[in-house]
Amino acid sequence: MCIQIEFKGEIMASMSIRGLDDQALSRLKSQAEQEGSSLNSLVLRLLQGTCTDKQPGALQKFDDLDALAGTWSKQEAQAFERNTAAFSEVDATLWK
Repeated sequence: MCIQIEFKGEIMASMSIRGLDDQALSRLKSQAEQEGSSLNSLVLRLLQGTCTDKQPGALQKFDDLDALAGTWSKQEAQAFERNTAAFSEVDATLWK
Protein backbone atom coordinates (compact mmCIF):
# COMPACT_ATOMS: atom_id res chain seq x y z
CA MET A 1 0.00 0.00 0.00
CA CYS A 2 1.21 3.50 -0.84
CA ILE A 3 -0.16 6.60 0.86
CA GLN A 4 0.50 9.95 -0.76
CA ILE A 5 -0.32 13.12 1.14
CA GLU A 6 -0.20 16.60 -0.35
CA PHE A 7 -0.31 19.67 1.85
CA LYS A 8 -1.38 23.23 1.14
CA GLY A 9 -0.23 25.15 4.17
CA GLU A 10 -1.50 23.31 7.23
CA ILE A 11 -4.51 21.76 5.46
CA MET A 12 -4.27 18.38 3.77
CA ALA A 13 -5.51 18.68 0.19
CA SER A 14 -5.57 15.07 -0.99
CA MET A 15 -4.53 11.53 -0.16
CA SER A 16 -4.17 8.47 -2.43
CA ILE A 17 -4.30 4.89 -1.19
CA ARG A 18 -2.94 2.31 -3.61
CA GLY A 19 -3.01 -1.46 -3.37
CA LEU A 20 -6.47 -1.75 -1.85
CA ASP A 21 -7.95 -5.09 -2.92
CA ASP A 22 -11.35 -5.31 -4.63
CA GLN A 23 -12.98 -7.04 -1.67
CA ALA A 24 -11.98 -4.30 0.79
CA LEU A 25 -13.09 -1.57 -1.63
CA SER A 26 -16.41 -3.35 -2.15
CA ARG A 27 -16.97 -3.54 1.63
CA LEU A 28 -16.20 0.17 2.01
CA LYS A 29 -18.56 1.13 -0.82
CA SER A 30 -21.29 -1.09 0.59
CA GLN A 31 -20.94 0.40 4.08
CA ALA A 32 -21.01 3.95 2.69
CA GLU A 33 -24.14 3.16 0.69
CA GLN A 34 -25.87 1.59 3.72
CA GLU A 35 -25.10 4.70 5.77
CA GLY A 36 -26.17 7.08 3.03
CA SER A 37 -22.76 8.73 3.04
CA SER A 38 -20.04 9.15 0.47
CA LEU A 39 -17.07 6.81 0.31
CA ASN A 40 -14.81 9.76 1.10
CA SER A 41 -16.82 10.66 4.21
CA LEU A 42 -16.73 7.07 5.45
CA VAL A 43 -12.97 6.74 4.93
CA LEU A 44 -12.36 10.07 6.70
CA ARG A 45 -14.37 8.88 9.72
CA LEU A 46 -12.51 5.57 9.76
CA LEU A 47 -9.10 7.24 9.57
CA GLN A 48 -10.01 9.82 12.21
CA GLY A 49 -11.39 7.13 14.51
CA THR A 50 -14.76 8.83 14.77
CA CYS A 51 -16.93 5.90 13.68
CA THR A 52 -19.75 5.22 16.10
CA ASP A 53 -23.04 3.40 15.91
CA LYS A 54 -24.78 6.63 14.94
CA GLN A 55 -22.33 7.53 12.13
CA PRO A 56 -22.30 11.33 12.64
CA GLY A 57 -21.25 12.11 9.07
CA ALA A 58 -23.92 9.92 7.49
CA LEU A 59 -26.88 11.51 5.81
CA GLN A 60 -30.07 11.13 7.78
CA LYS A 61 -33.45 11.34 6.11
CA PHE A 62 -36.42 12.86 7.91
CA ASP A 63 -39.97 13.54 6.82
CA ASP A 64 -40.95 15.58 9.86
CA LEU A 65 -39.60 17.98 12.47
CA ASP A 66 -39.92 15.63 15.46
CA ALA A 67 -36.20 15.93 16.22
CA LEU A 68 -36.72 19.66 16.89
CA ALA A 69 -39.88 19.35 18.98
CA GLY A 70 -39.42 20.60 22.50
CA THR A 71 -35.77 21.55 22.10
CA TRP A 72 -36.16 25.33 22.39
CA SER A 73 -36.36 27.16 25.68
CA LYS A 74 -39.19 29.64 26.19
CA GLN A 75 -36.75 32.50 25.55
CA GLU A 76 -35.52 30.91 22.29
CA ALA A 77 -39.09 30.40 21.09
CA GLN A 78 -39.96 34.04 21.86
CA ALA A 79 -36.84 35.24 20.03
CA PHE A 80 -37.80 33.12 17.03
CA GLU A 81 -41.31 34.60 17.02
CA ARG A 82 -39.91 38.13 17.22
CA ASN A 83 -37.37 37.54 14.46
CA THR A 84 -39.85 35.94 12.07
CA ALA A 85 -42.88 38.18 12.74
CA ALA A 86 -42.25 40.17 9.55
CA PHE A 87 -42.80 37.02 7.48
CA SER A 88 -46.47 36.92 8.45
CA GLU A 89 -47.11 40.47 7.26
CA VAL A 90 -48.77 40.77 3.86
CA ASP A 91 -47.87 43.58 1.51
CA ALA A 92 -51.22 44.31 -0.16
CA THR A 93 -49.51 46.10 -3.06
CA LEU A 94 -47.91 42.84 -4.15
CA TRP A 95 -51.33 41.20 -4.55
CA LYS A 96 -52.98 43.73 -6.84
